[in-house]
Amino acid sequence: MIKKYFFTIITLAICNLVSCQGLLTDKNNFTEQDTLRGSITPERSWWDLNFYNLNVEVKPDTKFISGNNTIRYTVLEESQTMQIDLQPPLVIEKVVQDGELLEVHSKTNAHFITLKKRQEKGSANEVTVYYSGHPKEARNAPWDGGFSWKKDSNNKDFIATSCQGLGASVWWPNKDHMYDEVDSMAINITVPKGLINVSNGRLKSVIENDSTNTYNWYVENPINNYGVNLNIGDYVHFGEKYQGEKGNLDMDYYVLKDNLETAKAHFKDAPKMMEAFEHWFGPYPFYEDSFKLVEVPYLGMEHQSSVTYGNKYMKGYLGNDLSNTGWGLKFDFIIIHEAGHEWFANNITYKDIADMWIHESFTAYSENLFLDYYYGKEAAAEYVIGTRKNIRNDKPIIGVYNVNNEGSSDMYYKGANLLHTLRQLVNDDEKWRGILRGLNKEFYHKTVTTAEIENYISSVADKDFSAIFNQYLRTTMIPVLEYKIEGKKLNYRYTNVVEGYAMPVKISINDDIDWLKPASTWQTKKFKKAITNIKVDPNFYINSKKLD
Repeated sequence: MIKKYFFTIITLAICNLVSCQGLLTDKNNFTEQDTLRGSITPERSWWDLNFYNLNVEVKPDTKFISGNNTIRYTVLEESQTMQIDLQPPLVIEKVVQDGELLEVHSKTNAHFITLKKRQEKGSANEVTVYYSGHPKEARNAPWDGGFSWKKDSNNKDFIATSCQGLGASVWWPNKDHMYDEVDSMAINITVPKGLINVSNGRLKSVIENDSTNTYNWYVENPINNYGVNLNIGDYVHFGEKYQGEKGNLDMDYYVLKDNLETAKAHFKDAPKMMEAFEHWFGPYPFYEDSFKLVEVPYLGMEHQSSVTYGNKYMKGYLGNDLSNTGWGLKFDFIIIHEAGHEWFANNITYKDIADMWIHESFTAYSENLFLDYYYGKEAAAEYVIGTRKNIRNDKPIIGVYNVNNEGSSDMYYKGANLLHTLRQLVNDDEKWRGILRGLNKEFYHKTVTTAEIENYISSVADKDFSAIFNQYLRTTMIPVLEYKIEGKKLNYRYTNVVEGYAMPVKISINDDIDWLKPASTWQTKKFKKAITNIKVDPNFYINSKKLD
């Protein structure tokens, strides 16, 4: 997901998202609805999600949708009450299992279904939820998401969904918690003739009806709920085959007709992205489902195998460099950032949105790695260090668990600089690359916790990074390296740090490179010559202060 920015005449700054109800909102008081949305409730935990068969008809003229979702599941423990989520103003019309109507008790977004059939442990069952209504209209997609009902320059309907944070239940009924990804799904979208729907996975068929067409898409791989999307427009298609680590990968592009020639030239960043990220992260995780870029009427989003694009065919972020170094104008920000999420968000997915940094820190860092691959290590370092100006240190990166609460927007560039710092500590670029690829192999198509990611990195690096993770993820403090010079002697310590923080740091002493191992108590190191100047390596995300 992209961080929201606004532009002034002189500077580019991070936008305050307090007013948005989707992503990156400040919230201190939590309600029953937050718990029902954000926790693994008893009505969710007893069944394992296997398959969705989603059918939706979209009526642009009235901004109305209707349809049904058949939910196949395996019983883990016997229970008779199932929670399904769907947000008003959409309404559940009925729920059916084995031909029988079921009773539904609703608590706003959460709907509790009383099952008549005995749910025996190990059995496989399904329910079908029928629904309809006018879905929430996105006020500022993708940050405050829902349905975007727009028109293109030819006054044809141009429609898309976006729902991270807000929840996929804003437009279709599902088990709306990230811990349990569906194994595969069918997405069948009916639209007026003259329009095309593009969704996740591969197009299996198009059924022509009297005044509508139904586009049947199939997703073979596990997919998170917010990654499911529909995109409707007057699209044209072009594509290419990319020879990747797992063979031929279909890369398909759907754009508005008037933008076809521009897109053919501009989307050359897509195969460049694939080459760089397969190098750093390992094989693209969804060869079976292909890779798509789909033009939409908002900035963009990381929908799995259906990455949405609205950066107006500009380099940078709407033509701006988020680092102010010049390197940010070497690539289309949306193509690189949102596609990076295919590895960190769609392949490796957080269980709880409080751990959203797993998606955003690694993907913000992927911008740096793209530059590293094509322009070198120094260019990449300049870029990621340049993004530090966007860090606010307003609250911890990790949010509150079990209430659908994400942490600070610093998960983007503070998180990226944390990872850049860890690379310096590993001090072996091939080993660091092995860690990034190893994460995508170890947690392939899995949902994860912060603890799992932290433990994996520390284990493979063979270094205890726990205090470093605590410092940058769980506090707003930036370490300060304080030092005093006494002739040939250097006294130094860390302040503004958590207990146990003792991160080594590279410095330049009299223009010679050396390493210090500071702690929160004073340390002393003697040198052969009088110390005339000290410079802390800027690749380490710390502050420094010389004391008299």
